[in-house]
Amino acid sequence: MQIGVPKEVKNLEFRVGLSPGSVRVLTEHEHQVIVEADAGVGAGFSNTDYEQAGATLGTASEAWQQAMVVKVKEPLPKEYDYLQKEQLLFTYLHLAASHELTEALIHSGATAIAYETVEKNHQRPLLTPMSIIAGRLSVQFGARFLEKQQGGRGVLLGGIPGVRPGHVVVLGGGVVGTEATKMALGLGAQVTLIDINLDRLNQLEELFGSRVQLLYSNSANIEMAVSQADLLIGAVLVPGRRSPTLVSRTLVEQMPEGAVIVDVAVDQGGCIETVRPTSHSEPVYVESEVLHYGVPNMPGAVPRTATEALNNSTLPYVLTLANMGLDALEKDAALAEGLNVVNHQLVHPAVKATFPDLS
Repeated sequence: MQIGVPKEVKNLEFRVGLSPGSVRVLTEHEHQVIVEADAGVGAGFSNTDYEQAGATLGTASEAWQQAMVVKVKEPLPKEYDYLQKEQLLFTYLHLAASHELTEALIHSGATAIAYETVEKNHQRPLLTPMSIIAGRLSVQFGARFLEKQQGGRGVLLGGIPGVRPGHVVVLGGGVVGTEATKMALGLGAQVTLIDINLDRLNQLEELFGSRVQLLYSNSANIEMAVSQADLLIGAVLVPGRRSPTLVSRTLVEQMPEGAVIVDVAVDQGGCIETVRPTSHSEPVYVESEVLHYGVPNMPGAVPRTATEALNNSTLPYVLTLANMGLDALEKDAALAEGLNVVNHQLVHPAVKATFPDLS
């Protein structure tokens, strides 16, 4: 199969769909890989690295003309014209957050498989590595913007002897929330984690013991914790659907002046009413005297680590699709779960529920 790897065009997105190592595996299986020139430079992979792995360098148009296109982020409007009938697109899509993109994919006739909805044994293997990175970065960025020079309230998350540590509130106990909690604890912060799944809370108690305050998700507990938070991390993700709004604008107004909000699920709509997407070049804005960080491609800040981690998970699926084409969807149940759009139709149940007018 002919496989194209275009350069990402999202603001300061330096990850790349295939690493040179992945390209080598594909070419060893006699597949042809066209990589847009300089697509991997931001992640530390040179054009020579790709050529030595067996790839051919080309333009963006040439990369997009291949039978299968492997990316990291969803196509942006400037890329919609590249979408074509019977083309196989394999990337993160997060369609529930974009009616425009969903409509463009349906109109194009392309077959779109989303990393984030591939499911195996009730796990999302292609979402997990980026969730781990985003969870860890959420605390790293939160700590940075708590600095007074960055506009924050000047709180050191770990405190010092005689001074209380910062209070980190994490909404959601999945992969993102768990990794954020680990990082916050490592810095010495006081951590409150809120989740609606009692079984998960029991698991987290075994992991963290008494070091973390674990609360059941209800309005009273959320209001109590959020109103006292120095750093609030939104880590609620419902794959294929918009994230539920757990924190209202009124509650944000009750947070301390200079507090920081990081909503990791902003690419699915976010769970905090006042959060909107930002970018790596302009990551924060102030609303209700609280700093909001809404970068939807957080792992793009560490592109080398993120590209290698993502490829570790995606390569087996890319190879299966390259070897079998769409027949892979019939023989691989995990890939079939990832199918979002095919033959001008929206087929993923959760996304269909979000956009009934497109179903």
